[in-house]
Amino acid sequence: MPEQSTARVDSWVWAVRLTKTRSAAATACRGGHVRVNGVAVKPAHQIKPGDEVRVRVNGLERIVVVERVIAKRVGAAIAAQCLIDKSPPPPAPEILASLPQRDRGSGRPTKRERRETDRLLGRPSS
Repeated sequence: MPEQSTARVDSWVWAVRLTKTRSAAATACRGGHVRVNGVAVKPAHQIKPGDEVRVRVNGLERIVVVERVIAKRVGAAIAAQCLIDKSPPPPAPEILASLPQRDRGSGRPTKRERRETDRLLGRPSS
């Protein structure tokens, strides 16, 4: 497999199995959920070894450093060699269960609910 010096970020994110499809990776880029070296990028942005890529998928942020650049999807074992995973561990199930959840489609949270959420997440009051 010939190694490249650069590749499209959406293609690389898909190739190393951070998203299930390339179009999902491109959509994440267009939505601002993919950052390279701290900057939100478009799907065609070129990445190179040493770049830090942050991908937000399903509410969790994956932080990886590009080790090898590939453009085609490979097996999981090879994909693991193409990146260095620096993601924080996922939150404990107890913490996720304690967060308040709204019924889907019930509208925007009230001011009181927003204050409670901010208090739980430790955000400063405005």
